[in-house]
Amino acid sequence: MDIDLAVLIAVALVWLTAGIVADGLPQSDSPRALRRRTTWLLALTMTGLGAMAALGLAALVASGPTVADRAPLVLALSAVPAIAVAKLSVRRLRRLRAGAGAFAAAPDAPVPPVLRAGAAHPMVALPLQVAGLVMLPAVAAATSIVPLAAPALAGLALTVGLAAVSIIGVRHALRHSRLAEGSTAVRPAVPSSSARATRVLHV
Repeated sequence: MDIDLAVLIAVALVWLTAGIVADGLPQSDSPRALRRRTTWLLALTMTGLGAMAALGLAALVASGPTVADRAPLVLALSAVPAIAVAKLSVRRLRRLRAGAGAFAAAPDAPVPPVLRAGAAHPMVALPLQVAGLVMLPAVAAATSIVPLAAPALAGLALTVGLAAVSIIGVRHALRHSRLAEGSTAVRPAVPSSSARATRVLHV
């Protein structure tokens, strides 16, 4: 197996794992657990971004054929969710981690509604999950498992991908809306530490 193909498969696994971890963030049972999961998610995210950059650099400097030559269009498209992850998800994850840190000293305390709503924000999990979905056809094309160069298969993959992204996006939006409403309802009665976390998440 080529090294760049192995890296591509590893990147796909990293993004898929990050998407699963991000989806479970709102179900954290304590601020300490939320902070721990957010730390792991940040590590996965930075690993995925670093590996994507390594793939791009390898395609630029390699003298022979690379994995980018076998799936150029799909790999180019995979850069879009990766940029969204770098611009949106990383920033929100850092704020969420800082907010959870304000409550981590009380391990038995429940996760405040404002933190749970922040963990469910669509821009936390959606870019990561889209990055994972886009990498699947990239791996299939690079390994020649599926000839995505065929117009019929390419059109089918695009249609299925857009439908999946739409469904995932709507699901995240509905969950965030529900949790945000609960956060607004209880915000006047929460202590000052929760107010500080609210400022961290909304700056």
